[in-house]
Amino acid sequence: MRRAILAVLAGGVLLTGTACDSDADTSESAAPAAAEATSTPPATAPAPDYAADTTKVCGRLDEIFSAALAGEFGAAMGKMIAQKEAKQAEEVKNAEKAAAAELKAVGTQIRKETGAAQDPELKAAGETSAAKIEQSAKDRDYIEKVKTSKDLDRTLKSQIQEWLSPVSGYCA
Repeated sequence: MRRAILAVLAGGVLLTGTACDSDADTSESAAPAAAEATSTPPATAPAPDYAADTTKVCGRLDEIFSAALAGEFGAAMGKMIAQKEAKQAEEVKNAEKAAAAELKAVGTQIRKETGAAQDPELKAAGETSAAKIEQSAKDRDYIEKVKTSKDLDRTLKSQIQEWLSPVSGYCA
């Protein structure tokens, strides 16, 4: 048994040595293969790492969303709802304008913060989010649909998700 194992091992060594000798051929067929091996395409540069900058931009966006959407915009919407319930038509229009102005300001802030981002995809996503918010401010459809606090609660979550969905993939 031991002899058989040694014979197999010796045969394997001999075959390996013979294979190496046949590769050492310096004929014409070996030259193109060597040329192909040395003409490999250059390595591509690694993709830029935007993680640290994206984290900073997302932190600033979070502050904007918290302060503006939950603060000033929320306050303007609250006033508008109270005035709608009190049937004060003129004040309702003023409150709608104030809410729309707050949305426009949020869009401008988002555009500013994401415009300074290093990641071009985050810049584009910020532009899309800002445009959605500004469109809602311009059309006022969303604002005018809200008549009660229940309406606001019901629609605000989905509306904010729509506005912020382009940047939410970067700022998770």
